[in-house]
Amino acid sequence: MNSTERLMTLQNLMDSKENIADYFYHETLAPHVKDRGGLTPVPTEFTNWFEEQRAWRESAILFDQSHHMPELFLKGPDAFSLLNYIGINSFENFRPGKAKQFVGCNHQGQIIGECVVYYHEDESFELISGMHLLNWVQYNIETGGYDVTFERDQPTYMNPNGRRKFRFGMDGPNAEKIFREVIEEDVPEIPFFNFARAKIAGIDVHALRHGMAGHKGVELSGPYEHMETVRAAILKAGEKYALRRGGTATYFSAIAESGWMPYPLPAIYTSEELSRYREWLPASSWEANSQLGGSFYSDNLEDYYVTPYDMGYDRIIKFDHDFIGRAALERLSGNPSRRTNVTLVWNKDDVATIFASLVGTGPVFKHLKLPMASYSFQQNDEVRNLKGELVGLSNFCGYSANEKEVLSLAIIDIEHAPPGTEVSVLWGESNGGSRKPQVEPHTQMHVRAIVAPAPYAKSVQAMKRSSL
Repeated sequence: MNSTERLMTLQNLMDSKENIADYFYHETLAPHVKDRGGLTPVPTEFTNWFEEQRAWRESAILFDQSHHMPELFLKGPDAFSLLNYIGINSFENFRPGKAKQFVGCNHQGQIIGECVVYYHEDESFELISGMHLLNWVQYNIETGGYDVTFERDQPTYMNPNGRRKFRFGMDGPNAEKIFREVIEEDVPEIPFFNFARAKIAGIDVHALRHGMAGHKGVELSGPYEHMETVRAAILKAGEKYALRRGGTATYFSAIAESGWMPYPLPAIYTSEELSRYREWLPASSWEANSQLGGSFYSDNLEDYYVTPYDMGYDRIIKFDHDFIGRAALERLSGNPSRRTNVTLVWNKDDVATIFASLVGTGPVFKHLKLPMASYSFQQNDEVRNLKGELVGLSNFCGYSANEKEVLSLAIIDIEHAPPGTEVSVLWGESNGGSRKPQVEPHTQMHVRAIVAPAPYAKSVQAMKRSSL
């Protein structure tokens, strides 16, 4: 057996590495568009990211999500029960015409992944984004004896001919006006995370009520061959409402305000229960190409795992059904020492010091690339309290032109989570930086930060309260 054959599966890859954490930290290339812009035909900016960010707060923004999101289509009499068994969410009131955030865990209650699921007609579902969870669902179909058929549609760079759907996201205070103007027939009021059929430029589309900026946003999807026709109609209708097109830099930087933490390390690498799953996953999978980065490093991959409680998903965990990881999550529910998600607002003087180091004579700190400062697929920077004790990890980091702040999303101990708590973020990697090609030689720096709510934007906070 040659070396290529030995590396056919994730488990083979792990067995071949003396230290898989070190391999993920130094050697891999991120598999996601947000970290490697060349994987998508959508440009980084259409005008400039600063004004594109302001558009979702002041007017309206249109994003093209057609190329980076994997999809999984399910159909069959067991599709509902399959998803119900994998998801920590309740499916009690899930009906056709509704969508929901869908989260799956391992047997220890640690997150494998999440996505959005559309419930079309009976026995038919569409799972959007969340490659890690889509892989887990497919594995359970193939090995669990479920009467379900499936079809995958991978991101464009993985499957250039798989153009089954276009997907546009529109948000901002004028998004609803544009939506109402561009559709050709009356559409009933669509509640949050529900969807309905609509017609734009003679094309049937699905309209999902969804948004990341705190407004009545809408996500529109339809046949890929009609993408340009639908987009042209939206842009024309949006001219008088100052609609802007948003590039990938703007799209992914929205995370700083919305509080959604993307793609934590999937909790699949260590448990015995998932050994067969690791043997099922190919060495070309996203799971085999995880990329760790930041000031926190551990040889134990379990130190990177997160639970739904860590992510602030307490509200969606429902113990009204049997699901993978239920017993573990029930035990964790009463743990007063668990972590939770927050936003960290970085000290402006320290941010200025980072930029000033580029032209000074002293040490050069890790560059803050704007608007997205995170530089690895799974970013993990140490968060310490005023005593210097490790109290959590800072993940996504970026700049908000609307708030004029550098913000990071973090998971920290509950006792340090109250807004106003002072902490510090260790910015940059040790020993001058890892071997990742996007990491330049630099010196680490402790950046002061203040704990704030997640989501940070008040408009998003209000939207989430109203949807609940």
